[in-house]
Amino acid sequence: MELSEFQRQIERIYFERDNSRGTGGTFLWFIEEVGELATALRQAGDKAELAEEFADVLAWLCTLASISGIELEEAIKKYADGCPGCRQTPCSCSEKN
Repeated sequence: MELSEFQRQIERIYFERDNSRGTGGTFLWFIEEVGELATALRQAGDKAELAEEFADVLAWLCTLASISGIELEEAIKKYADGCPGCRQTPCSCSEKN
């Protein structure tokens, strides 16, 4: 599944409810999911659990993008040529930047 297809699927499932909740409320749900991912990573959960948490975070990110009018497929082009700062792959920017 391409990222744009995934974003459309998440819209079909959740857009109406998430859009009516608004960006602020939906962002709080996103942060909760990021917290669950952090917990799973910290506890070195099994791969299936980690995969579920990564999927949840990506789904909430997609819904936030959709209600904000952002196409993630377009947004990720920022990284198409490597690091946006130095244009290198791998990045050669200083950690301080």
